[in-house]
Amino acid sequence: MVAQVLDRFGRIDILVNNAGSRPGRDRVPVVELSEEAFDEVQRVNVKGTFLCSRAVARHMLERGGGGKIIVISSTAGKRGLAWYAAYSASKFALIGFTQALAHELGPAGVNVNAICPGFAETERALHIAEAVRPEGTNAEEQLARMILDRSAKTPLGRITETGDVASMAAFLASGESDYLTGLAVSVSGGDVMF
Repeated sequence: MVAQVLDRFGRIDILVNNAGSRPGRDRVPVVELSEEAFDEVQRVNVKGTFLCSRAVARHMLERGGGGKIIVISSTAGKRGLAWYAAYSASKFALIGFTQALAHELGPAGVNVNAICPGFAETERALHIAEAVRPEGTNAEEQLARMILDRSAKTPLGRITETGDVASMAAFLASGESDYLTGLAVSVSGGDVMF
């Protein structure tokens, strides 16, 4: 993938790692979580980010440094949740990976930061609702309850919107963030404040 981008454009200045395994078999209590479901979440969320970051970082160093690497983690990477153990573990891992990579690439002028979105109504949200819905309800009803519940618990009174995350990514990709690295920024309307 990286080779194809380099063949077409000649260089890579910005990488956004936005990996998210499909929720389902992993949204169960740990005592019911299969090793295969746990491994799948880690493979997609953590290993995929590692492989892409490694390939792009090699390129950035070979061309003399400079650039931005952004990792999409989650507020679940800062605060574990019941039934989200595999997902939370993967997103916590991404924050540690971000910090380690920031230390390694900082001297070459490459900034590495993570964004930790709160719950957002994306296509993944319906998959989550389907995975955690109580018996006798459908995914749409569960999603509506999840949105109302999260909005009520969030100081700014709503769930995260995709534009909120995109704006943070644009900021971290810009020169305005040149003195920021190793951060894990919550974009959650105050639901998670660290």
